[in-house]
Amino acid sequence: MAMMINNGGGRGRRGRRRQMADINVTPMVDVMLVLLVVFMITAPMLATGVAVTLPKTAAEQLKQENERPLVVTIDKDSKIYVGMEKTAIPLKELAPMLMALAENNLEKRVFVRGDEAVPYGAVVNVLALLQRAGFKNAGLPVDANAAARILEQGG
Repeated sequence: MAMMINNGGGRGRRGRRRQMADINVTPMVDVMLVLLVVFMITAPMLATGVAVTLPKTAAEQLKQENERPLVVTIDKDSKIYVGMEKTAIPLKELAPMLMALAENNLEKRVFVRGDEAVPYGAVVNVLALLQRAGFKNAGLPVDANAAARILEQGG
């Protein structure tokens, strides 16, 4: 009489291992965190356009509007850029380009960002051109964080 060993109900080799039904999400979470960090670092660089050093003043912040303004940037070499473009345009082409971008809406806000090293006359020429073209809302953005420091230092 031979003795038989019971291997769990006679299921044989197939019944020893059960397949896992869980999905391992750890690699996916790792990839997503890396992508999040990359986008957090690159997004501010993509949204600035041409880099200029804005003048520091104790001016009051303009109220925010829902509509995005047009942005004209004058760099330290007095080159003029519109919006996020990286190529400079001549002063004589500025008004027609802004009119096309504003779709002839002369009430549209226009921000003139001038580097602090730009001669005063270059900024005034752009503002005068905007006035001659009929734009009614032009602003000069400044470094808002510097306002508190200037007030603390007495002026």
